[in-house]
Amino acid sequence: MTDERDQPERLPEDSNWIGSTGLDRRKLLVGGAFAAGFAAACRPVSSSAVQTSGEGLKEESVSIGASDGFAMPAFVARPAAGKAAPVIVVVHEIFGVHEWIRDICRRFAKAGYYAIAPDLFARHGDATKVADFRQLVGTIVSKASDEQVLKDIDATYAWAGSHGGDGRRRGITGFCWGGRVVWLYAAHSRELDAGVAFYGRLVSDKTELQTLSVIEQVNRLKAPVLGQYGALDKGIPVADVEKMQAALKIAGKSPPDAITVYPDADHGFMADYRPSYNEAAAKAAWDATLGWFGKYVKG
Repeated sequence: MTDERDQPERLPEDSNWIGSTGLDRRKLLVGGAFAAGFAAACRPVSSSAVQTSGEGLKEESVSIGASDGFAMPAFVARPAAGKAAPVIVVVHEIFGVHEWIRDICRRFAKAGYYAIAPDLFARHGDATKVADFRQLVGTIVSKASDEQVLKDIDATYAWAGSHGGDGRRRGITGFCWGGRVVWLYAAHSRELDAGVAFYGRLVSDKTELQTLSVIEQVNRLKAPVLGQYGALDKGIPVADVEKMQAALKIAGKSPPDAITVYPDADHGFMADYRPSYNEAAAKAAWDATLGWFGKYVKG
């Protein structure tokens, strides 16, 4: 039996989430065409994976001209009828824009938003096709600089605002890798109305391309952010969350900024296709997300 004292305080950023949860992969039962839509690094897919109907929605794969001229692919889901809806940018996990991210877009569209998920890794490769976790991080994820990502999201809002979305009302959400990006974007953009960050790292090692650490950006936050974290997360220990909460308070950002910690939830608790999915925490977090965006984005 491994002594807990032998475990690292914070799992490395290239650690596989399946190995960290210790859950039984044999319980993952989904197959067929539906499962094929999920990224290679996160298969097999859990039987709890949700399929949201596209009825009443308009869905499309689009191309966005980034500031450097790159044609960035993105997925859009929005209400098929009615006035222009507020724009929610959905920032993917390290697995790229795979089926779960597309389904999150559908869920937001069902709630009356124009949801768009840009592929922020596309310049560096197709993250959905790489099965090995460390290879994925080393060859694709680590190549996406903070500067590139923030500029690409700027371009995404501009594109959405000229293609059927209400670009004057802007929200952003993201998961894991994307959760960190939410905090950074809230410090970057004066046009953002609100963000919801799901289990994004708050304290991270800086690199030549990833030059920012979230906790150091607290004083620069320009929009209210709701952080949603799991108490069992080994990659983002509760100590990191408590440091962030204290920093928000000192900076006078809390309220309105807030962080909720779900006591029985692990990393990835929102992702119904993962073994770490926690239904109770996910439902509470989704309700909180819609409430947050309803208050600050829809108005």
